Amino acid sequence: MAADGRQHKGIVILGIDPGLANTGWGVIAKCGSSLKCLAYGCITTEAHVDLAQRLMRIHDQMAAVVHRYHPSEVGIESVYFGSNTQSAFATGQARGAALVATAEASLATGEYTPMQIKQAVVGTGAADKKQVEFMVKALLGMTRDIKPDHCSDALAAAICHANMRMGRTLEERTRLLYQMGHSNRKGVLK
Repeated sequence: MAADGRQHKGIVILGIDPGLANTGWGVIAKCGSSLKCLAYGCITTEAHVDLAQRLMRIHDQMAAVVHRYHPSEVGIESVYFGSNTQSAFATGQARGAALVATAEASLATGEYTPMQIKQAVVGTGAADKKQVEFMVKALLGMTRDIKPDHCSDALAAAICHANMRMGRTLEERTRLLYQMGHSNRKGVLK
């Protein structure tokens, strides 16, 4: 397997856990039913730095990840609006900076709620961070702890996307077959 993911057979998926202070990213390869971690990391910005500079750092470093690993699809966590709207707003800005970097590479993007990601990885939307990391490691065949937890969350977003894209592919095929069969029946009836 190439370190940059180029020679890896299958689909390469970038997962993103957005945050203004810490944006986690993880790159996985899906080949058949097999999942493998190619790389992960965290983009960190300092609170004392101007907001525009922090967002530019997130954009530029995410663009560098895209350039190095050549993903074709992205799974990104959507913003959770809890009681702290200021935090949600900052996360949304960081998310936007990361999405611009992936859009520049014309990557197909899936957006998932934290509950959807936990459900796809652990089997319950109420899972805690330790359960998510445990299952991410198990699903990707990893033995070392994934630090910081933003990276584990990003890998979970990539796994969720890998699982959801399979469902969408089957749904699209079923819809296409139905439409083809339905149009054939119309032709027979005429």
